[in-house]
Amino acid sequence: MTEINIKDFGAKNNGKFDNTKAFKAAFDELAKNGGGKLVVGEGVWLTGPIDLVDNATLELKEGAELSFISDPSVYPPAYTRWEGVECYAMHALLRASDCKNVTITGKGTINGNGNDWWGIVKAKKAVGQSKPMATYELALAKLNPGFENQAGGGGGRETQFLRPCLVEFMNCQHVVFEGIQLKNSPFWTVHPLYSDDLTLKDLRIENPYSAPNTDGIDIDSCTNVKVLNCFVSVGDDGICLKSGSGPDGICVNKPTSNVTIKDCTVRFAHGGIVFGSETAAGIQHVLAENCDLSGTDRGIRIKSRRGRGGDLCDITLKNLVMNDTLCPIAMNMYYKCGINDVNSPLFSLEKQPVTSETPRIHDVKIIGCKGKNCKASAGFIVGLPEMPIDNLEIRDCEFSTDESSERSPMESDMFYGLPEVFVKSFRVRNAPGAKFENVKIEGPKETFIYE
Repeated sequence: MTEINIKDFGAKNNGKFDNTKAFKAAFDELAKNGGGKLVVGEGVWLTGPIDLVDNATLELKEGAELSFISDPSVYPPAYTRWEGVECYAMHALLRASDCKNVTITGKGTINGNGNDWWGIVKAKKAVGQSKPMATYELALAKLNPGFENQAGGGGGRETQFLRPCLVEFMNCQHVVFEGIQLKNSPFWTVHPLYSDDLTLKDLRIENPYSAPNTDGIDIDSCTNVKVLNCFVSVGDDGICLKSGSGPDGICVNKPTSNVTIKDCTVRFAHGGIVFGSETAAGIQHVLAENCDLSGTDRGIRIKSRRGRGGDLCDITLKNLVMNDTLCPIAMNMYYKCGINDVNSPLFSLEKQPVTSETPRIHDVKIIGCKGKNCKASAGFIVGLPEMPIDNLEIRDCEFSTDESSERSPMESDMFYGLPEVFVKSFRVRNAPGAKFENVKIEGPKETFIYE
């Protein structure tokens, strides 16, 4: 195997020199030789976007840090999927597109320097910006005609400030990503998209809880994925499975399937192990076990709504610890983010016509899970009247609520349209086939509320 060192291409590790051209030259050299390894040693290596190549290994030695420039104009438009819709967005900081046999390994760090990016988001919201204004936003708007009518999840599609992921694998096969620390992502942190045979192992992902839309791992329309022994603490969902949003995702029709999540820890996230809300092509054949999701807002989180579509099934969640959450289990078909109209028929309590955009949840098993001191409720399961949650089994589980907490049961998840409840019970609505076996709930005066 060809092995080269980034220093051989004029790179400097002083945190000030722009190494973008050096990384490009290094990976061009590997591509010319049919692959090989690029070694990055100790020091801070400032750079713009990096593209990986076939049969390549990027090794970040202990003490090495890839530090990415935080100027949005440095990241040109790249075709991808952004919050569930195919479009042009800013080039991911570190990207592999249409590659085979890619490895990122070592004990180094990838730093997205997200603070500047998050500041821009907050500034735009503070002035109420609702359309593209900056040069790079106008460039994306021109490439994305009709973006005003595209679905979003709350990240800011209307302004076309389509922030880049920290690391993205798009249309890749045989990927190993292991041992690296990732921090301060501008947007989603690790985004495998349309890829097959991925192993994400021993990663440590840390973004501030206040950092907007900084999901940890977003497995998006991928197959045969393993997430093993990863630590995630972020400003949105922790480990999340997606498959596109609404008509666009239905048209692409690439489900996420055969995913295993084991021995992971998630902290300070909106959800620990999450499905959706981009569910259009379906999510199937998932096993998550032996994970600690304590301190997240919701431990297990399945979220979708009318208009998103998708079949979610054959999901097994075992031996998960979910202490000190708002709600340990939230299955929500009235998810509100990205919609401002409280009175939209999307949130009607009456049956609506079943279409290809009606999501479905069925054949889910939750076994041997525990959650102490849940602040909002012991559980939240809400299906649609026209598409109830079917064949749900919850057994051998223990949950307790913190009755001294001032957090409302209405904070169990993010929704519109549901009537208010005042008891921190396990709420079940439109899930007539739900089976509870050996489920112990301590704290609320009523253990279950059936609607």
